[in-house]
Amino acid sequence: MTSGALRATLIVDKSFVIAEVDKRIYGSFIEHLGRAVYGGIYEPGHPTSGASGFRDDVKSLVKELDVPIIRYPGGNFVSGYNWEDGVGPIEQRPRRLELAWRTVEPNEVGTNEFMNWAREAGSEVMMAVNLGTRGVDAAR
Repeated sequence: MTSGALRATLIVDKSFVIAEVDKRIYGSFIEHLGRAVYGGIYEPGHPTSGASGFRDDVKSLVKELDVPIIRYPGGNFVSGYNWEDGVGPIEQRPRRLELAWRTVEPNEVGTNEFMNWAREAGSEVMMAVNLGTRGVDAAR
């Protein structure tokens, strides 16, 4: 040991618990980007899709992973999302240019559809708020 060096000791005891780990730390998010929603969890006409168009094989995998909570709409997508576009009759929802990813958002999957899917997948939902192009008043 050199002069002035400090010595440390570490004791590990697996029975010592400070607190429970909140299960939400193992959560996830789903973003309308690439194939995450369209062609991912939602793909009408796919052999494993149910009547609502959501893929049962993907839902089973999410159940198996035991994802406790999913943020929606997640990622950068939410920063330009108008929640009003994803409610009401699907056939009346507007198709919009999604500015972050420069794709057309058909709004076939909206709040109600996602909430139903998440419930069936055994996950809770944490709703995200668009503070990119809108504000707190729009979120209310």
